[in-house]
Amino acid sequence: MKRVYIYRDKLEQNGKLITVENSLEELLNQVSLLFDLSLENLHLHSANNCKIHDVRSIRDEEKIYISVNQTAASVAAKSIENLSVYDAGSSNVSDWITLNVGGKHFTTTRSTLLAKEPMSMLARMFAGNGENEYLMRPSARDATGGYLIDRSPVYFEPILNYLRHGEVILDSHVNPRGVLEEAVFYGIDSMTPHLNQLIEKSESQRSSSQALNRMDVVKALIRTPIASELRFQGVNLAGADLNKLDLRNINFKYACLSHCNLSGANLSNCCLERADLSHANLEGAQLIGVKALCANMEGANLKGCNMEDPAGGRAVMEGVNLKGANLEDSNMSGVNLRVATLKNANLQNCVLRTAVLAGANLECCDLSGSDLHEANLRGANLKDAAFELMLTPLHMSQTIR
Repeated sequence: MKRVYIYRDKLEQNGKLITVENSLEELLNQVSLLFDLSLENLHLHSANNCKIHDVRSIRDEEKIYISVNQTAASVAAKSIENLSVYDAGSSNVSDWITLNVGGKHFTTTRSTLLAKEPMSMLARMFAGNGENEYLMRPSARDATGGYLIDRSPVYFEPILNYLRHGEVILDSHVNPRGVLEEAVFYGIDSMTPHLNQLIEKSESQRSSSQALNRMDVVKALIRTPIASELRFQGVNLAGADLNKLDLRNINFKYACLSHCNLSGANLSNCCLERADLSHANLEGAQLIGVKALCANMEGANLKGCNMEDPAGGRAVMEGVNLKGANLEDSNMSGVNLRVATLKNANLQNCVLRTAVLAGANLECCDLSGSDLHEANLRGANLKDAAFELMLTPLHMSQTIR
């Protein structure tokens, strides 16, 4: 005696467990009674769609499917019912399918899933090849009848659009790597080259805009011979921690060093021309002989910096923007700050001997306790500047020469 599972169709819903005893006729009688079907034109098929003629060919625990040959009248009636799904003047069936992908519903046509990628998993699931129509179709449906697919709806939407119009179009928030994984899963092979190009382009743009970090700079320092010039011209180093590094003689022209930590670093003889050092921390840094023409140092911390060259060289900071910067206790002897902007800067206790401040904007600066011996302040804007506790008297000749 064998036990078999009987189902109406390949959806395998509302099945019955039946024992097979003597003959095929007895089995057909049981099926007819249990499923309320006419014995006339009733047939049984195995999972591979082979018609069963003898119960001896049935294996224990096998799944068996029912098929009933339709009469000519029933076929004609069904054809009349389905006339509405035919387009006028066309022989193609407009077969709409609803997919529930990860909880989001997508409605499309069978032809969309089949036309562009006939060998894909989606195409094979809904190919509709006669008796094999439901062979690859997902068996689970939601309450609305949508076929359940446990994948990401965010990455499925670009795939469905690609099957519709043949173009790979991604929103800015959609990661092409995620779409590529889904394309591989669904077997949409023609889509993968386009996605690989988008991934390469995205990574190229990200690497070009991404700021270098401390390790990147250290590696460059180690690999560069002492006699060679190291250039970081135009490089993005925003926010990098470069404290206490020996960065002498490096070309940082046009580089972005905004919010960098350069405290205690040696930047002697560096080229900082037009570099962005806004709000950077340069406390205690060595800036001997630095060339910072028109650099942006707004809001930077240069407390305790040293710019005095024992050999007599001058730091060139002509036209630099030091608005609101903190230069307290800095040694700026001989520095060239001509036409520089130092509005609201803190210059307390600074050494500015022989410094060139001609045409500089020193409005609201605090120069209390500073040493301005032989400094050139010709044409400087000293409006509301504080000169309390000066170490050397400020002569009128210093402001007019």
